[in-house]
Amino acid sequence: MLVLIGALIVIGAVFGGFALGGGHLAALLQPIELLMIAGAASGAFVIGNNSKTIRSTLSAIPTIFKSSHYTKTVYMELLALLYEILNKIKKEGLMAIEQDVDAPNESAIFAKYPLILNDHHAVTFITDYLRMMVSIKLNAFEIENLMDNEIETHHHEGEVPVHAIAKIGDGLPAFGIVAAVMGVVHTMESVGLPPAELGNLIAHALVGTFLGILLAYGFVSPLSSAIEYKVHESTKFFQCIKVTLLASLNGYAPQIAVEFGRKVLFSTERPSFSELEEHVQRSKGR
Repeated sequence: MLVLIGALIVIGAVFGGFALGGGHLAALLQPIELLMIAGAASGAFVIGNNSKTIRSTLSAIPTIFKSSHYTKTVYMELLALLYEILNKIKKEGLMAIEQDVDAPNESAIFAKYPLILNDHHAVTFITDYLRMMVSIKLNAFEIENLMDNEIETHHHEGEVPVHAIAKIGDGLPAFGIVAAVMGVVHTMESVGLPPAELGNLIAHALVGTFLGILLAYGFVSPLSSAIEYKVHESTKFFQCIKVTLLASLNGYAPQIAVEFGRKVLFSTERPSFSELEEHVQRSKGR
């Protein structure tokens, strides 16, 4: 929603200001100029990226029109889930969670937290490291290093569309100049026309530069920033899981381990200690 609101503000400010200044909006409607700019940018995008990058970019763009998945409610469910798993380990031992880890979709614990269970990447991350805790004798430093590498890989993959879109944004002003130059060439070859018609052709040519700059800084570059913010949100989610599990591996009680996880969250999504405690107690009673 914010993306659409921002786009409307850009359009209203630029075109509304032009109209209020006495400009004729019809002069800015140059589909051929737009075709040259958008077509050249699309071609450059295909040339400069492999098929995996193109697919991930096309998949990432729709996500910016959706509200954030990583809300306070989701984080409270995550921490309550981790608390319940760690508490079960504390009371019954590591082997007690083997069935929950091997078949999370059939686990009574995971079933209490549908917001987490429906997140395939989160469930896989949690169960993979719980499985290591159960079956592989790795110390906390080794698991932390592995977690860091996986999170870094996840973050790098998420930023691939960001860089691809940013590069297109950087190139759009140049493509606008190309379209403008083509318009000037057309004007020069029509030099025998009356001055009024020549002025009209020059105005059309200048629209190319205008469109290239507007698309770059008004739409495409902000688009890459919006996707980058989504990537940072998902990375923070995995960092919360990492910190909580590592705290448990280092011998902290489940209540303290989830507190470690709570403290690494962004302030806008971080529940208070009492909010989390109340939610955990409610979840245990389900």
